[in-house]
Amino acid sequence: MSAGLRERLAAQIAQTGPLTVAQYMTACLHDPQDGYYATRPALGEDGDFITAPLVSQMFGELIGVWAMSAWQAMGAPSRFVLVEMGPGDGTLMNDLLRAARLLPTFLEAADVWLVETSEPLAALQAARLPDGVRWAQSLDEVPGGQPVVLVANELLDCLPVRQFVRTPVGWAEQVVGLSDDRRLCFGLVPAPIALPDAREGVVYERSAAQEALGAAIGERLARDGGAALLIDYGRDQPGFGDTLQALVRHERVDPLASPGEADLTVHADFPAVMAAARKAGAEAAILTQAAFLARAGIGERAEALVRARPDKAPVIGRQLNRLVGGDQMGELFKVCCIHSPGWTPPAFEEA
Repeated sequence: MSAGLRERLAAQIAQTGPLTVAQYMTACLHDPQDGYYATRPALGEDGDFITAPLVSQMFGELIGVWAMSAWQAMGAPSRFVLVEMGPGDGTLMNDLLRAARLLPTFLEAADVWLVETSEPLAALQAARLPDGVRWAQSLDEVPGGQPVVLVANELLDCLPVRQFVRTPVGWAEQVVGLSDDRRLCFGLVPAPIALPDAREGVVYERSAAQEALGAAIGERLARDGGAALLIDYGRDQPGFGDTLQALVRHERVDPLASPGEADLTVHADFPAVMAAARKAGAEAAILTQAAFLARAGIGERAEALVRARPDKAPVIGRQLNRLVGGDQMGELFKVCCIHSPGWTPPAFEEA
């Protein structure tokens, strides 16, 4: 199947010229016929990548605890919209809703929506989640007018970026073109935009899609009230670097080798996302995943699970380390909170 996409991309490049990295990512991930998420997303230990909700139930449960606490801090509105964007196979929302049984009034007030563009993943979500959940293709399709509690785990990293390289004569944009034997290859063309100065060889990434999502969430929250958690691997300070990678069976592969067969990702540019949200009228703060989960009570939750299942103590310990360890997800992954002005959501009081 990827050979078909590769040939179609090669034909398009031959006819109209090179693709930006953003255009290439979009085709590889979302092409209706051969795109990765459109046809063959593979999550979990036996798939191509694993996300925090699949590491341990503790992750989704603590997101649920945070959502309940945020709802209460908002004044426990009688109706609100509970949204997950990019909900994977539904594990996070399933764990969140299970934890929320501790607060029935939260569940009674929640209008649950999933924002999902992948038909295969939507089918997995529908099979896992209870009746009453509704789906949308974009945040714009989720009804407004009510406060929002929104969660998005590893969504930003799937949004396309453009890449620019500092050459001896100035900035150039990295694009995907064709070699003499019609293989896909990277090349450089003059950069069409002004960029900050940097040393030769540096790569600068800019994602209009990540910024647009930050702006859309910020605008919704500034208008309707509420809070959002964006959880992803990426940087919390402005910076440079080539972060494009392709994953197959948890191993990095050449991003150009098999279009549509690998998951393509980039680091989340949290400074740009937060700036876009603030410009739209919201407020924003950020923590490492380790700091957020510690404040949310993951240590206590792990201890409770060990008391309930002493035989699982080694497994629970490994799961905990995977989520918060400095050499695991704990420092690389960040938790960004975007929220309406005038209040501070739980866990971010000192962020």
